[in-house]
Amino acid sequence: MNELTFCELREKEIVNLSDGKRLGRLVDLALSCNGRVLGLMAPGERGAIKRLGGKDAVFIPWQNIRKIGDDVILVDLAVSVLPMGV
Repeated sequence: MNELTFCELREKEIVNLSDGKRLGRLVDLALSCNGRVLGLMAPGERGAIKRLGGKDAVFIPWQNIRKIGDDVILVDLAVSVLPMGV
């Protein structure tokens, strides 16, 4: 699987390998001006309905993505979990 659309990515659950927590499904992508993917944004821990405004979204830098599988995106956020509202 080398190419994915945003629609395909947003159907996958994001799971943090460092603590096993489910961060929810992809809500947005962060891109540079030249189109490079900088990272993904997830709603964070459960309670995503309350977070639909995106204020507590978790930014996942591209280098922290370990594997994009058929139904899950595995990430390692042991070092950098950045709430987007800060």
